[in-house]
Amino acid sequence: MGRKIAVVLFNLGGPDKAESVRPFLKNLFRDPAIITAPLPIRWFLARLISRTRAPSVIKNYAMMDAGGGSPLLPETEEQAAALQTELAKQLPEDEVRCFIAMRYWHPFTEQAAKNVKAWGADEVVLLPLYPQFSTTTTGSSLTAWKKAYKDPVRTVCCYPFEEDFVSAHVERIMQAWEKAGRPENVSLLLSAHGLPEKIVKDGDPYQWQCETMAEMIIGRVPRDWEVTACYQSRVGPLKWIGPPTEEVIAEKSKAGKNILIAPIAFVSEHIETLVELGEEYRLVAEEHGAASYTRVEALGTHPDFISMLARETTEALSMKTPMRSCGGDRLCPHEFSGCPHKQPVRKAGQAINPQS
Repeated sequence: MGRKIAVVLFNLGGPDKAESVRPFLKNLFRDPAIITAPLPIRWFLARLISRTRAPSVIKNYAMMDAGGGSPLLPETEEQAAALQTELAKQLPEDEVRCFIAMRYWHPFTEQAAKNVKAWGADEVVLLPLYPQFSTTTTGSSLTAWKKAYKDPVRTVCCYPFEEDFVSAHVERIMQAWEKAGRPENVSLLLSAHGLPEKIVKDGDPYQWQCETMAEMIIGRVPRDWEVTACYQSRVGPLKWIGPPTEEVIAEKSKAGKNILIAPIAFVSEHIETLVELGEEYRLVAEEHGAASYTRVEALGTHPDFISMLARETTEALSMKTPMRSCGGDRLCPHEFSGCPHKQPVRKAGQAINPQS
């Protein structure tokens, strides 16, 4: 008799209809990992931001063919099904089931924990669909899970440097370039969701992981391409990490570049990829004279990506420690105190910022 293995996929979540947008935003902005102000102030800001931002966000969701809601859950369900199929091949003696735990909308983390418990899992692997670790994403999801599920689990920390993950991104980029007609004079923008600068200064390794991963991609695309790592989706008055994606697009467009833009921190299509990268920034590129503008698709169910997730899961199951980091050891430099690995194993080299 084999084991019952539950694989819990962490993701952000998204509103399923227009009426869900405001409560979704309220859930997002009252998370102490997102807004670090004291509770009464944080709840006040969450209500204020959700009320003021909801109308424009509803319009953006309406631009997608998803009934006024986010396509993130259907995309995640497809990834879960593909991963479950792959794990069934790799673990034929065990029964594997994938569960989805969204942080800010249904199915919530708490419900996923109840479902795992009711199923009677012998082993639980927490697998974030956030490739790079951040206290605001994986860290927040782990906090919510620990409150909802008290039994031991195994956790995959992050996987930004895994070979199949990087190669899948490169393949998506090259496919987009081929589809665009193999243009010359290319500016490849590797866009990730931004963070307030304060969070990174407080020890969050997210920016370092994004830019180190970008270095790996730079070495695998044509040498004559300009490649820039940049950050999108700025919200609020705080200073955010940069350079801002919108400003880089304007700069490269004025130079007459053929722009390829790839999401490197999102593995599923949703509002930030389909609307922000696909529509809003396209208008910026056209306004400033870009020769062309091509959005690279998110990884979705790319075979290499699913294979990598399966490998991360099986390796987590075989490890003696409850948390698997990228590559089995801690990769982040020691100054990143936000890394969840409290006992560093080895120190990585300093990040080299991608050249623009």
